[in-house]
Amino acid sequence: MSQNEPKKNNLNPLKWLGGGAAFLLVKGKALLSILKFSKIVGPLLSMMVSIWAYALIYPWGFATGFVLLLLVHELGHVIAAKQKGLPVSAPLFIPFVGALIAMKRRPLDAKTEAYIAFGGPVLGTLGAVAVFGAAYYMDSPLLFSLAYIGFFLNLINLLPIHPLDGGRIAIAVTRWLWLVGLVGGLVVILYLKSILFFIIWALFAYDLFNKYIRRRKKSGLQSITRGFLIPVEPLLAEGYLIPGPEHRRDLPFSTYSDMNQQQYVTTQWEGLKFEGTMPLPLQGLIHKVKVIGLERVLLENGLHLKMHLEVQLTVFDNDKYYDVPVSARWKYGTAYFLLAGFLAGMMYLVHAVGNV
Repeated sequence: MSQNEPKKNNLNPLKWLGGGAAFLLVKGKALLSILKFSKIVGPLLSMMVSIWAYALIYPWGFATGFVLLLLVHELGHVIAAKQKGLPVSAPLFIPFVGALIAMKRRPLDAKTEAYIAFGGPVLGTLGAVAVFGAAYYMDSPLLFSLAYIGFFLNLINLLPIHPLDGGRIAIAVTRWLWLVGLVGGLVVILYLKSILFFIIWALFAYDLFNKYIRRRKKSGLQSITRGFLIPVEPLLAEGYLIPGPEHRRDLPFSTYSDMNQQQYVTTQWEGLKFEGTMPLPLQGLIHKVKVIGLERVLLENGLHLKMHLEVQLTVFDNDKYYDVPVSARWKYGTAYFLLAGFLAGMMYLVHAVGNV
């Protein structure tokens, strides 16, 4: 066996990914805050950390090639997003989890989202094909192994499970593919025995439950409560009257959404010199903002009035987001299944030719 050839018993590509989920959950936020300090240094540093982590299990050549294949995949998303005029972050690599990019503005329709999702596996497939060509030309066991893992990772990313690429492509084909992913995901979990994929599948299942079962049952008005602290001593010094705990009133409000489609509600109470803004966890039609409770709280910096606000709204489901022309659905659907079939075929070819 060549010194640079990965060990055969380590070639199950996702056996070691289980610990990656725990790493992401425990260290993910800290890692993101550290690596975002520079558009160039951050991605390079995360790449080096990932290569080092994979090299603990695989030879350095395989670890480096694997991370480069991830980079090619993520660059496909970046290029596709740029073509649609959507800003994205540089790729961020997380050991034993993979890589990701963050979209700074959400797509306005499902067709655009699917286009960006397609960019990763398309360019990633081309990268794996190039590695396979080099492996065949040089008869390199290392490159054959990298080509195989490249095809496999792009194929697994096509599973119709959100937030995998396949789950985002499915919305431009038919959302019924999500049901296929829900059932097929269990099969993949049982076959791969991957904790990471179980977490992804569980989050996907929970999201579908919230979107199509729980939310459908909640008709009519919904309410969201928020609390604000108002300093009392400056108000007393100016002669303001502080209302009691049973005080109730409606407050004037305005609402707006930013470029990321995050909705905010701004409200004010002139009698207490208060003005506050609160983000909403979901888009909705705002009906009223009302004070539902007041309590006095003594803090280190003085007496405060804790005001409890209730926002009443009707949830807005933008069904037009999923309006995709029939011709585009056929185009995306055909490309989706052809790409999946090609990747599966290339995995078989690499296995046959390279004996991987």
